[in-house]
Amino acid sequence: MTTKTPSIVLAGGGTAGHISPLLAIAAALRNASPEAAILAVGTPSGMETRLVPAAGVELATINRVPFPRRPSTDLLRLPARLAGAVRQAGAILDTAAADVLVGVGGYVCTPMYLAARKRRIPIVIHEANARPGLANRVGALMTRRVAVAFANTPLRHARHVGMPMRTEISGLDRAAARTAARAALGLDPVQPALIVTGGSSGAQSINRTIAAAVERLSAAGIQTLHITGRGKTVMDSEGRPLGAKDYRQVEYVDGMELAYAAADVLLARSGAATVCEVAAVGVPAVLVPLPIGNGEQALNAAGLVAAGGALLVNDRDFTPEWVDRELIPLVTDQPRLDAMAGSSYRLGIRNADQRMADLILEAAAS
Repeated sequence: MTTKTPSIVLAGGGTAGHISPLLAIAAALRNASPEAAILAVGTPSGMETRLVPAAGVELATINRVPFPRRPSTDLLRLPARLAGAVRQAGAILDTAAADVLVGVGGYVCTPMYLAARKRRIPIVIHEANARPGLANRVGALMTRRVAVAFANTPLRHARHVGMPMRTEISGLDRAAARTAARAALGLDPVQPALIVTGGSSGAQSINRTIAAAVERLSAAGIQTLHITGRGKTVMDSEGRPLGAKDYRQVEYVDGMELAYAAADVLLARSGAATVCEVAAVGVPAVLVPLPIGNGEQALNAAGLVAAGGALLVNDRDFTPEWVDRELIPLVTDQPRLDAMAGSSYRLGIRNADQRMADLILEAAAS
């Protein structure tokens, strides 16, 4: 008796928060089932058009169908646009002879879920945020195979598996990698290090506060690596890139595992991936939730903060005075940092990619 090679379609995109777990799941599937056929589906305008092929995963696209939040002409056009995207999704599933559809969220997922349900193709969902997106709330009505990154995510049939992430992060030994990581990032090997990031697109409010606080940080004996985001170089009053003692800025770091290994404290937004990665590697963190949106970043951070692995500060409260009053004493308090690191690491889940691969292959065989 021969076993059919599984055909797995992964849908998601738009932001790195969707694409990163999708690619981690794809890598775990390749390890678990090297013969599996894997196809990703996104939209033509998302980051997936660059990131997915760069990871060696084949990508197909369907039209982006946003769901208007208020009455408009776009709302009137929605049924026709959605029907067209569902037809495109169905054609992709048919061509791939899909055994299972995996959705991680984003505009592409709703048409894919609808097309899969019509064909009775098993659906597996992964929701990254503590507050689920619309597409996955719809998808959860169509399947019992619903995985979530945070235990408190309110989705039907949710099972807590954690956040799929790159093995370079989930397998990181911070202590062993610290010296090499600091050398790679141009940091002193022993001086207390604060690493600041606003994500790939940067965070202007965080950048402004750090720029205003660099002298205070240096005076306290702290070195700062400031990852400003692409196109967000911080300038001084004379229009030149800001430079100061014990301060270095770069637009991005290729491989956040370097930052996690080098940091005594990481200061960042509380996107789902960041929160889960911080816990997986056990790095003490200060989290500044994005002040816009539906509040999901504060919810993402809640469990880690409650466990003692991170501090949370509202964006409006993250000022140079807060840096002086709260952040500097934290970075220079090694016993407190050791306790935070332990609390964080105990909360972390490091095998979510493998757990997702097992769930998907089980669905494909059903």
